Amino acid sequence: MKLKEISAELNCDLVGDLEVEITGVAPIEMAQPGQLTFLSNKKYRRHLATTNASAIILRSADDLPAGKSAIISSDPYLAFGQVMNLLHPSFAPDRGVHPNAIISPSAQIGQNISVGAFSVIGDSVIIGNNVSIHPHCVIYPDVQIGDDALIYSHSVIREGCRIGDRVVLQNHVVIGSDGFGFAKKPDKSWLKISQAGIVIIEDDVEIGAGSTIDRATIGSTVIGKGTKIDNLVQIGHGSTVGQNTLLCAQVGLAGSTRVGDEVILSGQVGAAGHLEIGDGVIATAQTGIPSSVEAGKIISGYPAIDNRDWLKSSAIFAQLPKLQKEIRELKERLSKLENQNES
Repeated sequence: MKLKEISAELNCDLVGDLEVEITGVAPIEMAQPGQLTFLSNKKYRRHLATTNASAIILRSADDLPAGKSAIISSDPYLAFGQVMNLLHPSFAPDRGVHPNAIISPSAQIGQNISVGAFSVIGDSVIIGNNVSIHPHCVIYPDVQIGDDALIYSHSVIREGCRIGDRVVLQNHVVIGSDGFGFAKKPDKSWLKISQAGIVIIEDDVEIGAGSTIDRATIGSTVIGKGTKIDNLVQIGHGSTVGQNTLLCAQVGLAGSTRVGDEVILSGQVGAAGHLEIGDGVIATAQTGIPSSVEAGKIISGYPAIDNRDWLKSSAIFAQLPKLQKEIRELKERLSKLENQNES
């Protein structure tokens, strides 16, 4: 694809050779001739002078090395993502139903769909248009799936759940597994509480491989429009996640957690449940959230505190052995002085 064609698709200005052929995209320090790279993080600026890329996505033409071409974008990383989608479109399976797929006669199937081998679609399922269901998926009865959904192999959507338009479920996603609900009986054993609710996944949500979203005990577990969920995320029953939120790998939300819009929970963040995380909150990696968090906060650590306080505390941790030694020495000196005064 020629550089001028890419810049036209991105609606961005182009500097340099319009006709250069782009065969792929690569990191700035690894790119080779014919490849396009980008610079969005100043840490990689040092590679500008030595990169072998034929073209670079930059914020300003002032940064362009001699002999290179550039696409000028106010957001190079976003432009890079758009180029990736141009050059490497998602795998599209053949349209139609594989002979080894099993579809209930009562299911309502839209137009131009793909159902792979050994996938099972249960009674009274409703599936929209242009949906792709890869091999070895199971869609339980009474599920509804919107238009243009993409469901990868070994995903399971349990009974009654609702999937919106353009939802992507990566491999081994489980939607609507039973919530973890048990009550202790007098004999100390556990009574399983029936999980009668559903899961609602709104439009334009993507859920990463191996993630599980539990059905509510009553009512719904809801994932808001445009939210993106990474691999191996666990969302407990009755939780609500707002719109355009990011849940990174191994995030865990206990039951009845309410997460606002445009929240970012970094890797291995855990929320205790029955709490609210306000709009725009950012929790750094491995933060433990035991109580509600006000909107707009940046938090870290366990228990979660303001990120600035956590950074100061972290700086002190490394000095604790030295501080302990100094305190011990001061105590010994004070003890000697007290003994001298007494004598």
